[in-house]
Amino acid sequence: DLVVSSYAPNMSSLLPRETVLESTTSPSILVVAQPQTPGASSLPGTVEEAEKVAKRFKDSNRNAQVLLGEHGTTEAVLAQMAKHPYVHLACHGKQDTDPTKSAFMLHDGDLTLHSLMAHKSSTAQLAFLSACETATGDETVPNEAVHLAAGMLAAGYKNVVATMWSIGDTEAPTWYYEFYKALLADPEHNVAYALHEAVKKLREHVGVNAFVKWMPFIHFG
Repeated sequence: DLVVSSYAPNMSSLLPRETVLESTTSPSILVVAQPQTPGASSLPGTVEEAEKVAKRFKDSNRNAQVLLGEHGTTEAVLAQMAKHPYVHLACHGKQDTDPTKSAFMLHDGDLTLHSLMAHKSSTAQLAFLSACETATGDETVPNEAVHLAAGMLAAGYKNVVATMWSIGDTEAPTWYYEFYKALLADPEHNVAYALHEAVKKLREHVGVNAFVKWMPFIHFG
């Protein structure tokens, strides 16, 4: 409880990079949720997750754009990401030994890191990757940070919150609400600290012994 953890995928990531979000009059968020992805298992909890995240922003008089299900196409997501400094992706993710082919699984296909890096936004600040195992590397290159979280840093995001293993979506909606509550309440908008506070609340809720549920979340930046 006395230490706030934050990680970097490689040495180059330690070059000047702000983990405190830039102050804006009204930071906005794009929330993408895929409860039913063609060719993948269903994620019914992502609907409530999207609603709670959007509500947290709207309750704070901030804009939230939600792309749910079939509205979350690769084209629509890329277009909206350019308009919002924060993005919350609640969907399946998949890794590839070629990092540029790692992707988020959307309704009409894969949103690859190659596409994201080709559409870098100068205003990108925070990417919350609610997709499973977004900070899991590849066993064929154990000394390299080859995962979606590292890719989002390369795509221009100053802060990335990701997961180290598969997460259930039972407690997730409420926990994400707590993360954004802490983030938006902090005048300095420190992402790592907001994550730390939210994880503490989740740990209190599920119990210390249920570490599989509260330990997978990690901050990069």
